[in-house]
Amino acid sequence: MRYYSQFYGMLFTDQLNNTIELTSFPKRIVSLVPSQSELLWDLGLRTELVGITKFCIHPNELFKTVKRVGGTKTTDIEAIRTLKPDLIIGNKEENEHTQIVELQKEFNVWMSDIYNLNDALEMIRSIGKIVNKAAEAQVLSDTIYQSFSELKVINKRALYLIWKPYMAAGKATFIGDMLQRIGLENVLVDPQGRYPELNMADIKALDPELILLSSEPYPFKENHILEIKEQLTNAQIELVDGELFSWYGSRLKKSVQYFNDLISSIIYK
Repeated sequence: MRYYSQFYGMLFTDQLNNTIELTSFPKRIVSLVPSQSELLWDLGLRTELVGITKFCIHPNELFKTVKRVGGTKTTDIEAIRTLKPDLIIGNKEENEHTQIVELQKEFNVWMSDIYNLNDALEMIRSIGKIVNKAAEAQVLSDTIYQSFSELKVINKRALYLIWKPYMAAGKATFIGDMLQRIGLENVLVDPQGRYPELNMADIKALDPELILLSSEPYPFKENHILEIKEQLTNAQIELVDGELFSWYGSRLKKSVQYFNDLISSIIYK
């Protein structure tokens, strides 16, 4: 959301309902979230983007040319100070709250809070307005929205694992929304659940038909399929691209084709 102050500049409200005020469109931006860094780059902010995290790996040119300021939860605040940003873009889930609070004392910080596709599209449009790329962001949002109308569905009871020791993506997550959109029933019961820790006994009790092992943040490999298969002989287990399930910026342009190919692979395997 953007509106104009009577006496000052432009006011923007983020997805946590915080308001920041800019006297002009930002010229020095630090992004603390990989998917949002890629979004800014794809919107054309090549010179304005002056700081990213070490996990902002896409595209490769961004990763190689823009200064890194630590991790998403281990931000180097002093490095950010040296960059003198007029805008910092973060995310409630991905960034450390105490560090964001400290940054808010000195800088304009716009925060996203993403639970589903609609939140992601709102974020894309909102960031577009802040960085003077509203038209480009609207086209991107419309393109992504339209692509999801072409999504195939598959009906299976599924569990999506993101970490080992085992941690799963619950229903109240962006990943959970992606699972629901492709027709998968998340076997985790709690509708407000985020990322519960599970042991093998828990997983057996949930009895998923399909287990998806994410490539990130934990890099599941073929050997993990074998480990789980020894315990759940009837479950179908697949390695999946975690970025295409969890990145909620411009990478969403690629998600539907990936999901459709994945569904075909699961069906015909």
